Amino acid sequence: MSKKPLISVIVAVHNGVKTLQRCIDSVAGQTYMHKELIIMDGGSTDGTVDILHANNDKINYWKSEPDKGIYHAWNKALEHVRGDWICFLGSDDYFWKMDVLERVAEQLSSVPVTIRVVYGRVAQVNEKGEVLQIVGDSWDKAKPRFLQGMSIPHPGLMHHSSLFAVHGKFDESYRVAGDYELLLRELKFAEAYFMPDIIVAGVQRGGISNNITLTSKVYKEEARARRQNQVFVIPYIWAWKYVKSVVRSGLIPIIGVKRTLYVTDIYRKLTGRPFYWTK
Repeated sequence: MSKKPLISVIVAVHNGVKTLQRCIDSVAGQTYMHKELIIMDGGSTDGTVDILHANNDKINYWKSEPDKGIYHAWNKALEHVRGDWICFLGSDDYFWKMDVLERVAEQLSSVPVTIRVVYGRVAQVNEKGEVLQIVGDSWDKAKPRFLQGMSIPHPGLMHHSSLFAVHGKFDESYRVAGDYELLLRELKFAEAYFMPDIIVAGVQRGGISNNITLTSKVYKEEARARRQNQVFVIPYIWAWKYVKSVVRSGLIPIIGVKRTLYVTDIYRKLTGRPFYWTK
């Protein structure tokens, strides 16, 4: 019988008092025992540190101090991990069910040794916890898009510890697409493994990855990551997304964020997708 892998969960937080407890409980309540939780707080002033103290028995390591952004926080956390596999959650993310890590671990035990990236699906939810959409495609579908931009859900992803041994840590000069840049170092040549039947995490709308005011910056950094990693493709999918983000950015000062979100959702509806921003 193969050894059960140790899964390290890293959470970066800054002023996350509204959602951090839910995140911690979702990790602590997992039926899978071979796990550890590491939380890096960026010097919160809203009561987040009180939550960390109150949950000291559920956290293997935590520290609160100013940082230079999420990738700096993650890099600091990596210095304390012991796990075979590493998962990164935002403070407003949470494991979807209490047996998620147990189901993931079963998959990890059978993954080929050449695979360093394993991912499942994630549920994007609103502030009420209502599911807006489930995202995550098979690697066959996601790989061509990945060479243009981030096409796999990072909170639903497990990184083998050897990934960082081979490629190093996150590039802290990135502000919003450092996870994509790191994965591109690996996946421009290697393969990823998809777990189609597992929703790994719930991701609350409003974080870095789905903030409508940051999408243009995300796409610019994705283009920079391609250049940095010498990935030369015709980025037609990326270009269309970037054009749409520029249009949205132009609408915000004219009609405001709320109306821009409504217009964006109307476009989504016309293209066969459900409302996301205003539901």
